[in-house]
Amino acid sequence: MTINQPFTPVIGQQQAIKLLTQAVRQNRIAPAYIFVGPEGVGRSLTARCFVELLFSRQTQNAGALQNRLLHGNHPDLLWIQPTYKHQGQQLTPKEAAEKGLKRKGLPEIRLEQIRKITEFLSRPPLEAPRHIVVLDQAQTMAEAAANALLKTLEEPGQATLILIAPMLESVLPTLVSRCQRIPFYRLDTQSLAFVLTQTGHEEILQHPAVLSIAAGSPGRAIASYEQLQSIPSELLQNLTKAPSSYRNALELAKKIDQDLDTEAQLWLVDYLQQSYWQKWHQPSIISQLEQTRKYLLCYAQPRLVWECMLLSLCQNGT
Repeated sequence: MTINQPFTPVIGQQQAIKLLTQAVRQNRIAPAYIFVGPEGVGRSLTARCFVELLFSRQTQNAGALQNRLLHGNHPDLLWIQPTYKHQGQQLTPKEAAEKGLKRKGLPEIRLEQIRKITEFLSRPPLEAPRHIVVLDQAQTMAEAAANALLKTLEEPGQATLILIAPMLESVLPTLVSRCQRIPFYRLDTQSLAFVLTQTGHEEILQHPAVLSIAAGSPGRAIASYEQLQSIPSELLQNLTKAPSSYRNALELAKKIDQDLDTEAQLWLVDYLQQSYWQKWHQPSIISQLEQTRKYLLCYAQPRLVWECMLLSLCQNGT
C-alpha cells in the first residue's frame, strides 16, 4: 500500500492530504491534530483514511482493516460524537433518529465521554503502535468536557488525538494551541457535482436552494436534501409564501413547533433564507431569519420565536 492510497476517496483537499502524508513519510506524527473547515467537505473521511494509513503499517490485510474501521471495532480506535441525553442514556444523532425521538436542543460532547477517553488511554495499545482518538464536532464540547480534555492533551502518552471542528475559534484556545492545524476548504462547483454523482446523489443537483445551502459542501448538500424530504410538503409549501393572515401565521408557527425538532428548525431557517431571497430580495427578511436562528440556538421557546418571525412577515405584507 502506498502512502497516498488510503486518501483516494478524499476529493479537493490536497493540502490536508499533503500535510498528513508528509507526517507519515517523515515519521513525525503529532500528538494531536485539529481538522478545521466547513462541515461535509471530507474532514471525517480524511480522519478515517489517516487512521487506516497509520494502522495499516502494522497489518498486511488492508481489506480486513478497512472493515474493522468502518464498523468501529478496532481496539485501538475511539471515535467520539456529540450525544443527546435520553432517560439516562447517551445517544448519537443517528441513534436518536432510529428511536424516533423528537430532539429538543442540540447534541454535545459530554464530560462522561471525555472520561471514557481517559480510561481508553490508560491501557497500552493492543494491536497498533498507538491509540487514536477522534472527537467529531469538537466545537460541541461543554466547558467542563473541554477542560478535562486539556489534561489528556498535555500528556497523551502513546496516542494521537484528532479534533474535528468548523473553525479554530469554536474550540477552547488552550486546546487549539496543543494541536497541529490541518485546513479543509469548500469544494468548487465541479468537484461538488462529481462527489454527489459518485455517491448516487445526483438528484440534488436539480435543487438550487439545497445547493445554495450546501455552499460547496457535499455532506451538507446530502444532509440538507434528506432534511428537505423529511419535512411535510404542505408545511414547506405554506412557508415559502407570506402568511395570508395573523391567524395563518400563528397556525404555521404551531405546526413548526409540533412537527420539527431543533435541528430541522435550524435547517428550515437556512432554506427559507434562500427561498425568500430568490423571491423578494429583501435584506430585512434575511436579517429577521438570522435573528430567528440566534433565538433557537439560545433555546428560546420555538413556537414564540416562529410566531414573531411569521407575524413580522405578515405585517410587512410581503
